[in-house]
Formats: sequence, structure tokens, C-alpha cells
Amino acid sequence: MKAAVYTKYGSPEVIQIIDVEIPSPKPNEILVKIKASSVTRADTMMRQGIPKFGRLFLGLFKPKNTALGTGFSGVVEAVGSQITKFKVGDEVFGEKLFSNGCNAEFLCVEEDLVIEIKPNNISHLEAAPVCDGFLTSYNFLKDIADLQPGQHILINGASGSLGSAAVQLARLMGAKVTAVCSTRNIDFVKSIGADEVIDYTKISITNINEKYNVIYDSVGTLSYKESKKLLSSNGVFMTPVLSGQILYQMLYNPKKVKFAATGIKKTEELKQLFLDLVDLYKQGKLQTHIDKKYSLPDIKHAHHYLETGRKVGNIVVVNP
Repeated sequence: MKAAVYTKYGSPEVIQIIDVEIPSPKPNEILVKIKASSVTRADTMMRQGIPKFGRLFLGLFKPKNTALGTGFSGVVEAVGSQITKFKVGDEVFGEKLFSNGCNAEFLCVEEDLVIEIKPNNISHLEAAPVCDGFLTSYNFLKDIADLQPGQHILINGASGSLGSAAVQLARLMGAKVTAVCSTRNIDFVKSIGADEVIDYTKISITNINEKYNVIYDSVGTLSYKESKKLLSSNGVFMTPVLSGQILYQMLYNPKKVKFAATGIKKTEELKQLFLDLVDLYKQGKLQTHIDKKYSLPDIKHAHHYLETGRKVGNIVVVNP
């Protein structure tokens, strides 16, 4: 089978498509023939080895884990001897972290990880990015911010994968949503539920007179120092994008500034959040917006496009 890997840090040109043996499932694993997989900003940051202090965990001089991709959707090809939940032919989706990547043609996944039967009302393309965008944002809104009905949230980067997920989820949770995006994406973020939109190309959020219970900086371009005047007395500033500045701000303002790596939560906690999302998709209350799709051999182009900062929603790799 073919798989995307990178053996050194750098530009998208370091990505290689290699041939490897199709894995055989262990007794507690299923083998999935991948139909679609996600490509995210987090993937590009790990490929570049940034922020550089992150290399203490990723690999100091070269990546420890050379595989790419965390979100997937596909069809069960084979099952291990202990599998009881899934059978050959089932359409499944989920994520697999810190191991063999999902930007490949096949993947072995343990039955008790974050994986579930794909709802019939969404495609493999729509299912593949769910754990990258929706699961991360749901964790921030529900578990970190404890967003409540009637609260006001500002979502920066509202047209991206994390941001567009957060807009939809925040509305479902009963919050008032102010979205920040560029001019060309205003109609899109309104269509997915934003109550108000700030065009950052015309208005700096530091010049607005409003108080928010939550500021969710999904793209890591805001500063708490500049944003804190927009927070209510008990408000919280949170971001999934780690930086030295955020670490410093968390140290001195631990109740106001929040960062979390969703993927390191306990599997049981992630699965419960994931199952909530599955139910919402089954009810037709969430939608995954696909900006572009690429074939596995063209994954370099997906990474190049991601780095332009023009992505709207999600990017996926599609296998035949």
C-alpha cells in the first residue's frame, strides 16, 4: 500500500509517498481501507517542527513519528479475532493519533479507540475531518469554556476547520456567536450560524466595544494582552495553537488563558465527545464544509495550499 511520510522537518517537499506492506490487524484491531483522510494545520506544523520547543516531544533533530494524518473514514477490510463491534464491510470513521498515519491506503485501529460507524447521511469526505475540526472545538467549548446558553463568544478564524465547527457548535449550545473572518468568507460563516461577523481586513477587534464570555482563537493570531479588554469579568481566552507567548500568558493568567491538546485527553473522554458529535451528525445538525480534495500522490499540494492561509473549512485526501 501507499502511505505519506516525512523523515525530516521542512517544507511540503519533504513529504514522500512510499510503498509499505498492508498491516494485519491484531486480535483487538480492525483493518480499514481508507476512503478519505484529513490534512490539517497541525499536520503542517508537525511537518515543519514548529514551534521549535515542540521538537522536545516530536523529535529533536528529526521526527520520531514519520507518518502523516490523524482523521480518517473508510470501510472495514478485516477484523481481529477479538472484535465484537465491527464487521467486514462496515463504513467507519474516527481518528488515530501518535502512530501510523491516516494519509495512507490502509490503517489498523483498535476497536476501543475513537472510531464509530459512519452516519449514512454524510459521505466519507465529510466524515474524515470530524475529529480534527469538530472534536477539538467541541472539547474547547464544552469542557474548557463550559459555554452556556445566552453567553457571547467571539470566534477568531471562523471560516477554517476549527472555526467553522465552533460556530455551529456554539449556536447549538445556545450561545450568541460573533465570528471573525475575511471579507470573502462573510457569507459562509453567516450561513453556518454566526449572529454577527467582524471583517478583520476592515476592523481590528481591538477597536470594538463589546464584552465576551469566551474568546476562541482557533488560528492563534490573537494576543491575550490585546484581547483581554474584550473579556467579561469571568471571561476566558482560549486557543488550540501553542506558542511561547501563550505558555507565558497561561503562567501568569491561568484562570483567563487556556490552551489544551485535545488529543492527549483520556480515550474515554474523547470517545464521549465524539459520540455526542455522531448523534448531532445523524440528526443533520452539523455540516462539514470541504474546500478542496487531493489524491494521496498530490498531498504535497494540499500542504502548500494549507500554508497560504486561504482554506475555508476542511481539506481531505481521497483514495480511489
